[in-house]
Amino acid sequence: MATVPPQTPSHTGSLSRRMMLIAAGWITILLLVGGITLDRTLTSLITRNFDEQLEYMLTAMIGAAEVGPDGEVFFNRPLGDQRFLEPNSGLYWQISGKGHEDFPSRSLWDRSLALDSNHADADVHIYDTDQFAGEPLRVIERSIILPGNKTRWWFAVAASRAELDSQISRIRAILAWSFAVLGIGLFMLAVLQNWYGLRPLRGVRRAIKRMREAGENRVTEPLPLEVQPLVEELNALLAHSQRQAEEARTHAGNLAHALKTPLTVVMNAATAHAPDLPETVIREAAVMRRQVDHHLARARAVGRRAAGQARIAVWESAEAVYRAVSRLYPDIRFDMDGNHEAQVAIERQDLDEILGNLVENAAKYGGGSVFVTVDAEPGAERCVVIVEDDGAGIPEAERMRIFDRGARLDTGKPGTGLGLAIVRDVAEIYGGAVSLDESEDLGGLLVRLELPRAR
Repeated sequence: MATVPPQTPSHTGSLSRRMMLIAAGWITILLLVGGITLDRTLTSLITRNFDEQLEYMLTAMIGAAEVGPDGEVFFNRPLGDQRFLEPNSGLYWQISGKGHEDFPSRSLWDRSLALDSNHADADVHIYDTDQFAGEPLRVIERSIILPGNKTRWWFAVAASRAELDSQISRIRAILAWSFAVLGIGLFMLAVLQNWYGLRPLRGVRRAIKRMREAGENRVTEPLPLEVQPLVEELNALLAHSQRQAEEARTHAGNLAHALKTPLTVVMNAATAHAPDLPETVIREAAVMRRQVDHHLARARAVGRRAAGQARIAVWESAEAVYRAVSRLYPDIRFDMDGNHEAQVAIERQDLDEILGNLVENAAKYGGGSVFVTVDAEPGAERCVVIVEDDGAGIPEAERMRIFDRGARLDTGKPGTGLGLAIVRDVAEIYGGAVSLDESEDLGGLLVRLELPRAR
């Protein structure tokens, strides 16, 4: 029969790729927002500095302007910038007034600025214009009335935007390659952080591989705090699996040892052609059946415990046991008291088997009364269930031996002698315990069963 290879479980994608995509996305968004914001800030600062220079020149013009006897404007002192005297230098001024010819700077040569005289600019007005072909201008103007004159004059200073646009282009180029280098650096840092941050997970993978190849059973290498809980849970799972494997080996060994003696007796009787061979086979087969039943009960309890954390109300299970036992022993008086809401961490089938053995033993060997107390100690860490009867009880010297497989004090009544042994083994598998004492109220046997509470 061909061996079916183990199926690889499906995954939700690469954790490393997911982290890198998130890092790349955030780096891109933040750099874009930061770059656009910084670009607008620097562009605004450069433009404002450019405008302040034009405004300084406009203020100097207005301060030097006077109206002559002929009603025309003139400067009482020359303007300081030499570019106003050089034709097409890129820096111009002009004074206009209704009913008067324009008074331009020499740098305008045969051109003039198209100023709108149909509005008044009491404050400085700055704007861009393309009235000169191939030479976009930045214009600052203001309209005022000079002393001793009623004419409204428009003073304007214009400068080519070439220098301003060149500065803005240089700033943007610097920002572009600077942010590109910064983005690459941040992305490489994210790659390094991703590689170094996920390194402990690769260590866990190597440790698991060593466990599979070299037979190690624990992850012992030191790991970061964030990964340590995962490793602790993994080690706990490995310890749990190891305990299960040990329990399975122990059960197999115990069963083999328990069956070895009956099989030897049967084989010897058969070899010797013993006259009581049929009786021997029946007797030893009953012994073997008891042993098989006992180990099967333990195996079922271990398997159900491994399936997950169970929750069951003790009162519900005890009532079901009472209904079953009352059919077998209709003359028994059965009473029950305690906490109806108490729950224990044990599978329903196992709890029924434990309580069934205890109640049935109390009914079988008692004097006619059975009393069950559920959660006898409400404040205790474990839920305590007490089963009492009014029988002869068990001598203190025999209370430990009675838990041995096949041990019976009253051989006059039917039974296998496995009841208390099964109760003890199943209870211990779930982390519980069972003990025997004398009942103060009924005078017979008192069985104290402790089981872990459901969380």
